[in-house]
Amino acid sequence: MGGEVLRVVAAPFVVLGPSGVAVRDRLKGLTAGDAEVLRLVGDHLGSLASRDLKVRCAAGTDHDTGQWAERKRALTQESSSRWAGAITKATHDQWALARRGQLVHIQGLEAGVRTLAHRLSLPVGEKGTKRSPGGYRTRQEWFAKSRRLHVLGDRLEAARTDREAGVVHVVRGGRRLLNTRHNLQAAQRSEEGWRRRWEAGRRFFQADGESGRRFGNETVRVTPEGEVNIKLPAPLVHLANAPHGRYVLATKVSFPHRGDQWRDRVTANRAVAYRIHEDTVRGRWYLTASWTIPPVKTVPLETARAGGVIGVDTNADHLAAWHLDHHGNLVGAPRRFDFDLSGTAQHRDAQVRHALIRLLHWAARRGLSVAIEDLDFARDKTREKHGRRKRFRKLISGMPIAGLRARLVAMAAELGITVIAVNPAYTSRWGAQHWQKPLTTKTRKPTRHDAASVAIGRRALGHPIRRRTAPPRNDQRDRYGHRTAQAGSVAPGCEETRPRIPGPRTRCAPPGRGAKAGDQNAHHRSGHSAEHESWQQDSLPLSP
Repeated sequence: MGGEVLRVVAAPFVVLGPSGVAVRDRLKGLTAGDAEVLRLVGDHLGSLASRDLKVRCAAGTDHDTGQWAERKRALTQESSSRWAGAITKATHDQWALARRGQLVHIQGLEAGVRTLAHRLSLPVGEKGTKRSPGGYRTRQEWFAKSRRLHVLGDRLEAARTDREAGVVHVVRGGRRLLNTRHNLQAAQRSEEGWRRRWEAGRRFFQADGESGRRFGNETVRVTPEGEVNIKLPAPLVHLANAPHGRYVLATKVSFPHRGDQWRDRVTANRAVAYRIHEDTVRGRWYLTASWTIPPVKTVPLETARAGGVIGVDTNADHLAAWHLDHHGNLVGAPRRFDFDLSGTAQHRDAQVRHALIRLLHWAARRGLSVAIEDLDFARDKTREKHGRRKRFRKLISGMPIAGLRARLVAMAAELGITVIAVNPAYTSRWGAQHWQKPLTTKTRKPTRHDAASVAIGRRALGHPIRRRTAPPRNDQRDRYGHRTAQAGSVAPGCEETRPRIPGPRTRCAPPGRGAKAGDQNAHHRSGHSAEHESWQQDSLPLSP
C-alpha cells in the first residue's frame, strides 16, 4: 500500500546571534555649503565606483588579486588610497551579490520549467495531488502554457550562458528606479524629483574603519563629541576648511541608540565604518555607523529549552504564539501579535518591529526561549507551481520571512533571549490534526495558526507533535485510561505504584491504613497473604 513520502525533519538548533551593529543619526543643522560639499564628494566617488564596477564586471571570473591591485592604483590617483580601498571592496561585494542573485534566478527558472513540463505532459483536466499539480483545465490554457515553456526555456539558456561566462547585470542606483523613469506619470513622480533620487542613489560615500587609527576611521572621522570631518578626494581638496585636506561639518551627531557603545569604540580607536546618504524625499542627510561584534556564544539546546519555550507561527498579518513548559504542556492562553504590511517599506518595517518587541517582552518576563520555523519560500513563490491561485502566491510572497527572522535574532540578542529554529515540515497540518480540536472549548476557539504554534514549540522541545493515544471508552477494560496530555518525566504512569503518603488521604481513612495501596497483588486477590479474615470460601463439595 503506497503512501505519501514524508519529508525529512531536521533537528532543531539554536540560532546564532548577530555579527554586526549599525546605528544611524541625522545630520541636523547642515549649512548650504556643507550639503553642496557632500553632494560633490558623493558624485565624484560615485563616478569612480561606476567605472570600477564596469571594469570588474568585464573581468568576470578571470579576475585575480593582481587586477584588483591595478584597479585600486588607478582609483588612488583620483581620490586617495583609503577611498580607493573602500570603492574596490564595495565593487567586489556588489559583484558577488549579483552572482548569488543570478544563481537564485536560474534555480527559479529551472523550477518553473519543470512544473510547466510536468503539467503539460498530463491530460487536460486531470486533477493533481497534494504533492504535485495536475493538468491544465482547458486546451487554451495548455496552449498558452506551452508557449510560456519556450519563453522560460530561452531565458534559462541565456542565464546559464551568462553564468558560465561570468557575466552579471548590475545597475548602480537600482533597476527599479531606472525603469521608473519611463513611467513617471504612473509612479506619480516629476522628472526633477526622479533625477534627484537617481543621483542620490548613485553616489558613493562610505568609508571602512581601521583599528588603531584615530577614532577608528581616517577617511570619515567622528570624534567622541560628535564632530564630523571628512578626508576630501584629491580633485576636491580646494574645498577643505581644515588642515590636511579635510572638511569639518557644521553639525554634530550623538547616536541616541547605542551611543555609549559607539563612544567606547571611538575612544579606544577601534574600527568603525561610516556611510553618509541623502533622503531626497524628506530633504535630510544621515550618517550611519557600523561595526562588527564578536560572535555571541549560544547556549546549549538543552539549556535553551529547560524552562520551556514560546512557539511562534509566522503568518502574513500576525504572529501566533503559545507558551509551553519543558514537558510540552500548554500554559495559559494563546497570544496574537498583529502587524500590517501595507504601505511604504518604512511602515512595514515598523509594524514588524512593533510585533516582535511585544513578543520578546512577553518572553523576557517569563524567562523563556522563542521557537520559530526555519522558513524558506524561495521555491514556493514560483508562478508556475500555484497557477491560478494568485491570492495565495501574493500571500506567501508578502510574508516578511527573511526580514522578520533577521529582526528577531538581532532584537532577541539585545534582550538575552535565545531563539530556536525548527524544521517547518508539517507543523500546520499536524498541529491542526492533533491539537486544534482537543484545545477547543466553549470559551476558547484556537485557530489553525495557534495549533501550529503548539506544534512548533513541541518540536523545539524535542517532543513529538502527536498527542498521546486517547484512552479506551468506558467499560472497555478500564474505565479511565492513560492521560492524553503530556506528562512530566518524573510523574508516575497510570499503571505504576503510587508512593506511600503517611497519614489519612480521606476523612474516612484513619492514620496507618493503606500500607499496601500500591501493591497490585494485594487488591482483592484470592489466596493472598493480606486476606487475614477466616471467612475464606471453601472448595465446593463434589456431591450433595
